[in-house]
Amino acid sequence: MDRKSTNHSKALVLAAFAAVYIIWGSTYLAILLAIKTIPPFFMSAFRFFVAGLVLLIWALMKGERIPDGNSVFKISVAGILTLALGNALVGWVEQYLPSGLVAILVATVPLWFILLDKRQWQYYFSNKNIIIGLIVGFAGVILLFAGKGAADVFSSKMKVISLFVMVVSTISWTTGSLYSKYQKINASTLMKVAIQMIAASVILYIAAFSFGEQGHFAIAKASRQSILAVAYLVLMGSIVAYMAYTWLLSIRPPSLVGTYAYVNPVVAVFLGWLVAGEKVNAQKTIGLAIIIAGLVIVNLSKERKTVSARTSDESSTRQDDRSHGFHEKEGS
Repeated sequence: MDRKSTNHSKALVLAAFAAVYIIWGSTYLAILLAIKTIPPFFMSAFRFFVAGLVLLIWALMKGERIPDGNSVFKISVAGILTLALGNALVGWVEQYLPSGLVAILVATVPLWFILLDKRQWQYYFSNKNIIIGLIVGFAGVILLFAGKGAADVFSSKMKVISLFVMVVSTISWTTGSLYSKYQKINASTLMKVAIQMIAASVILYIAAFSFGEQGHFAIAKASRQSILAVAYLVLMGSIVAYMAYTWLLSIRPPSLVGTYAYVNPVVAVFLGWLVAGEKVNAQKTIGLAIIIAGLVIVNLSKERKTVSARTSDESSTRQDDRSHGFHEKEGS
């Protein structure tokens, strides 16, 4: 860990981790409450438009410029894949599936990264620990729908369709993230996210009208609970927690920040049980534990590889420095 990362208040760092762990974990319940009286696509469209507009204004006030048209297009594609086809579909699915189960399925995203990140396949599939973690993680998913657990999940046509939509959602999120990762775009993270959210909101408004959501929705009929849930999603989920996440990435190792993937489903399942009365049985609990175990195995394997590569690079650099008769200045 570099010297810069030790200068931050421990309390502030802990608060940022709490925001990412708890707030993002609680968004599944917030979505469930929001869609009780607000159609899912309208809800997500409004959420992302307001949050994106706030972040865009913030970026412009900081003196940042809107990127060129080609960059805006690429950023928008990433936003549509991750937010419109990834995140927003969660809201649609929660009409038919428990929020806790949805959160557990979303937790498989890191495993999809391994399967879909073709550029890293040589490393991923030559590392037996990552393969073991992948198998363990998906074994946990299979357990969720095995035996008695399948009775309720497959009890209706819409639930089966929702499971398929969740697979599409997780794959879209992963695809969009990888697209964003490998596209070279000259723009700040803040500007990228603002554009992604606004682009996603446009697509979601189109989807809302296409599905006829306007025909059975009126602001006057939206409950106070749903309105407060949307406000929470905008302010806490899309702005506060996201900014905490990006700040943590700048001062802590990505593998450590990425542990939110282990905690979010636990928070979601607990809140779903506590507030919404969702059932939590032994099968769901064990399945969640197995999925998290698979993620831990994968993450630790990646971290060891990163540390090993960093150590090798540093050793090579020191050797080159000695051969050239100089040393790197400490702290630079």
